[in-house]
Amino acid sequence: MTKWVYTFGDGAAEGRAGDRNLLGGKGANLAEMCSLGLPVPPGFTITTEACNWYYANDKAYPGTLKADVGAALDQVGKLTGRRFGDPQKLLLVSVRSGARASMPGMMDTVLNLGLNDVTVEALAKDSGDARFAYDSYRRFIHMYSDVVMGLDHEVFEEILEDEKARLGHELDTELTAAEWQEVIALYKAKVEEELGKPFPQEPQEQLWGAIGAVFSSWMNHRAITYRKLHDIPESWGTAVNVQAMVFGNMGDTSATGVAFTRNPSTGERKLYGEFLVNAQGEDVVAGIRTPQNITEAARIAAGSDKPSLQKLMPEAFAAFVDISDRLEKHYRDMQDLEFTIERGKLWMLQTRSGKRTAKAALKIAVEMAAEKLISSEEAITRIDPASLDQLLHPTIDPKAERHVIGTGLPASPGAATGEIVFSSDDAEDLKTQGRKAILVRIETSPEDIHGMHASEGILTTRGGMTSHAAVVARGMGKPCVSGAGSLRVDYRNGTLMAMGVTLKKGDVITIDGSNGQVLKGTVPMLQPELSGDFAAIMQWADKIRRMAVRTNAETPADARMARSFGAEGIGLCRTEHMFFDDDRIVAMREMILADTEKDRRTALEKLLPMQRSDFLELFEIMAGLPVTIRLLDPPLHEFLPKTEAEIAEVAGSMSVSAEKLRQRTEALHEFNPMLGHRGCRLAVSYPEIAEMQARAIFEAAVEAAKKTGAPVVPEVMVPLVGLVEELDYVKSRIDQVAKSVMQESGTTIDYLVGTMIELPRAAIRAQVIAKTAEFFSFGTNDLTQTTFGISRDDAASFLETYRQKGIIEQDPFVSLDVDGVGELVRMASEKGRAARPQIKLGICGEHGGDPASIRFCEEVGLDYVSCSPYRVPIARLAAAQAAVKKG
Repeated sequence: MTKWVYTFGDGAAEGRAGDRNLLGGKGANLAEMCSLGLPVPPGFTITTEACNWYYANDKAYPGTLKADVGAALDQVGKLTGRRFGDPQKLLLVSVRSGARASMPGMMDTVLNLGLNDVTVEALAKDSGDARFAYDSYRRFIHMYSDVVMGLDHEVFEEILEDEKARLGHELDTELTAAEWQEVIALYKAKVEEELGKPFPQEPQEQLWGAIGAVFSSWMNHRAITYRKLHDIPESWGTAVNVQAMVFGNMGDTSATGVAFTRNPSTGERKLYGEFLVNAQGEDVVAGIRTPQNITEAARIAAGSDKPSLQKLMPEAFAAFVDISDRLEKHYRDMQDLEFTIERGKLWMLQTRSGKRTAKAALKIAVEMAAEKLISSEEAITRIDPASLDQLLHPTIDPKAERHVIGTGLPASPGAATGEIVFSSDDAEDLKTQGRKAILVRIETSPEDIHGMHASEGILTTRGGMTSHAAVVARGMGKPCVSGAGSLRVDYRNGTLMAMGVTLKKGDVITIDGSNGQVLKGTVPMLQPELSGDFAAIMQWADKIRRMAVRTNAETPADARMARSFGAEGIGLCRTEHMFFDDDRIVAMREMILADTEKDRRTALEKLLPMQRSDFLELFEIMAGLPVTIRLLDPPLHEFLPKTEAEIAEVAGSMSVSAEKLRQRTEALHEFNPMLGHRGCRLAVSYPEIAEMQARAIFEAAVEAAKKTGAPVVPEVMVPLVGLVEELDYVKSRIDQVAKSVMQESGTTIDYLVGTMIELPRAAIRAQVIAKTAEFFSFGTNDLTQTTFGISRDDAASFLETYRQKGIIEQDPFVSLDVDGVGELVRMASEKGRAARPQIKLGICGEHGGDPASIRFCEEVGLDYVSCSPYRVPIARLAAAQAAVKKG
């Protein structure tokens, strides 16, 4: 019989840390903390399998679940000496989500469950604090009505703000028990008015409403968006954790907080966190009140006049420090902790591996390796390769003039410039227009996830370093300034007021998430220096990885950038990209539009010195490293003159009439140019093109070898081969040119001729093609197009629909389709090696910079991956992780 519920409490637990897939991250870690003897309120976890059952059976529960939950509640009651729903010995519970992957703030939580008009009086009597009891009840009505009943939380915020104004209070903590009772009456009346039914009073109805709401929140919009951004499968489901309540809002000896065992922004080995006195956990995360620092050192650094937890509650602080150290050593990773102090007693509510910036992740991994907590091999597996992108982009130039209009907390490092937007929808709209946005909010909520993703950075006027905005921004690698209280946001009028300056939607600001400054206008940026912890991790990765990492580059700037990022050569130089400059496009058009071979050769003579100069510079930058140059592969329509002015210009340079040129242009028109007269087909029709490029390559190789003293071994790639006869024909021309250049220069040139595998037929016939080809480079962009029969340029309109409907998990142009396209890569690799054991195998499509695709390349045993310059560090790390995983 399936076990749906696992209990924990009083130093014992039915689950353990290894049960993450079944119990979710929160449930597994609560069980583990319990087993370690830490102070954890007792409770139970409903498994992720129950969530999957719930969705598979039209939101019905498994047959035995209600009985299992009842038995588990009884067990919690025995451990606490209380009973759920019993006003004499009142047990209140929290109901929280907990997926196996951390999704902070994306799903729903209900606290103080079990309160009603009767039990609230019992709580007041039992605690001896009526104010606390009614404060808890109003929180419960607010949260339950929002999460379970679907009534917007702002309805309750408005009531509360109006009442505070009427009563002359500034803070929630100033309201008395009687005043909270008035607020509760208004809340309940609003629920009945808006929903047509009273707020539920029966605790069992409340409990199952909350359990259903948590399961349902797995499929809410923000959770779906988060899963999409972080590649979390829908099939994982969420667990539900039901736990005895402990209260941080029982007066001045109670508190609640969130902390990290190390700084999640910088990685510094110091306890980092915030807390609120007389509050519940949601208050800290929501940023409704300004939190206080946990340590005295942090308080002093922040210039705060509010006492730290270290000073205010020294015994609870000492216990928390001890537990923090134990948990970090136990899990061997930086921990994100949630805690409550109830009348001086510390309770641990959660531990999990903390979200961190890429900079912090590197520092933590390197320092933990130095502390012998983890090995250097494990250290490289701790870094998300994609997160390195955070380190490869500009920061504000320290010499730049700063027009500071406000200051907040440095919640997530890095800097960003963009136009002010006040809503997430506007941020998305701006991104679709190719413009950059800074999302400016009073405070963010989980509903803002899509806008945060679309923005360059986030600015909030409320919230601390552990607020929703801060945590999510760090996870995304976005700069964030939070709690900029001197700024005033007016949503209604669409303005941001700061230091006498009024800015409106569309005005440009810059935020500096490293120091919390908000600046007016655009500010100059600097490229980062990749040294220190970054260099250490890369050095370890380079020792471990088997595959080489090259770059896709055809400009000197890209080639130099890639070399600075550790590229080990060029895996794809797309020569057609070299002809779009104004001084070249006309000669290129002359060549394409020429009627005769003689006229084509005349145009090619103009292009030869340009190509030779291009290749020489690339060979010099790469200084003896391999350079793969793809022969011309343009859909010809990209180069044809389109406007009357362009036609006239080319006609003049060719000394022909504009009308004749127009007719020639029309004759070259193709209905489907991506599958038309391009690649090796162009070289077969016009071999003089391949001859010119080959001559430019070999002459540049000779000159570069003399200049650098490093032998150049160019790799000449013939694109779009489907028949070995095509390759044989083009290769014979290349070999003939090589022979001529060697005779002319009196130099021997080592070179390779290979092909790009980008057609299914080429993969199927790889054993034949490999008899001629000395290397295969998998062009997975076109191989994906030709395998699926989908245009990469047009697929976005329906692939997202496919993903939403579960037909595909990933866009195959973003991450390699292992089952289809990957099978062709595997087949071609095996057949190629069978025919030519020493054949060189690489990948040069966009997938060469995708960590999941790189793992597949390691499995297949490719020799190298090639990617865009900024993805080279990502590929180096991903290749090392793939090697570790393969073992």
